Amino acid sequence: MTKQISRVAVVTGCSSGIGHATALHLHRAGLVVYATARKPDRIADLAAEGIHVMALDVTDEASMAAAVEKVFAEQDGIDVLVNNAGYKLLGPVEEVPPEEARRQFDTNLFGLARMTQLVLPGMRERGYGRIVNLSSVYGRFAVPGGAYPAATKHALAGFSEALRLEVARFGIRVVQIEPAATRSKLEANAVQAGGPADGPYAQFNKDVARWHAEAVSGPPYNLAGRFAPTPDAVARVITRAVTSRRPRARYPVGILAHMLFVMRRTMPDRAWDAFVRRLWPMP
Repeated sequence: MTKQISRVAVVTGCSSGIGHATALHLHRAGLVVYATARKPDRIADLAAEGIHVMALDVTDEASMAAAVEKVFAEQDGIDVLVNNAGYKLLGPVEEVPPEEARRQFDTNLFGLARMTQLVLPGMRERGYGRIVNLSSVYGRFAVPGGAYPAATKHALAGFSEALRLEVARFGIRVVQIEPAATRSKLEANAVQAGGPADGPYAQFNKDVARWHAEAVSGPPYNLAGRFAPTPDAVARVITRAVTSRRPRARYPVGILAHMLFVMRRTMPDRAWDAFVRRLWPMP
């Protein structure tokens, strides 16, 4: 009998939330999983499940190269890359320091792009690969206070579209996962970069912080919180995309994501803006 070879997956940003859940779901689906975090001690529980754990900082070239080399040294290659590492930077455009905006792009986009570059040659040589990029509903629209995370996700959409077409003939499939606000530490740990307490956006910054807290820390939840998918729900969708013979290019996750995409596509800009003003904080 021919021995079935398990696919090898690398998942970034596994210290909590979606990344942590995805590592578990892929492991249970039979993949050889390498879960990564900047501080591997935070994912010791995954090691106890039989998952490989290793250090990886997607803003550090040496760290990324070392992680990929380690997997290549222990396995035949990397078949699946789940680009999950990222964070959310909140604040009005006028007040977000440029260095904070650059750090947002370094983590959410450029680190993801470099990890992709490092695994693509092996995937291309083997004629198989799955690149799964964690996007968001904010990859298709943006709301006040979230310009920079939305900008990274819009950029990720363009990156993923081009990459999908570039590598398709090599047997590599590129997927975007688009959840609405998720009950995970991504929302709870959002970085607030607003201005002074007596500045022109002071109350707005408080409102934005409260909105995100109500999306994940209730009850009572706001509308986003009431319909927020769990990390497990997102992980199940990622696993389905990874294991599918013909994965879709995009996977919205959660009833709210599907509803918002239909509304944004069909509503005139003025009507959409009025809708956003009702649901999200405004200066």
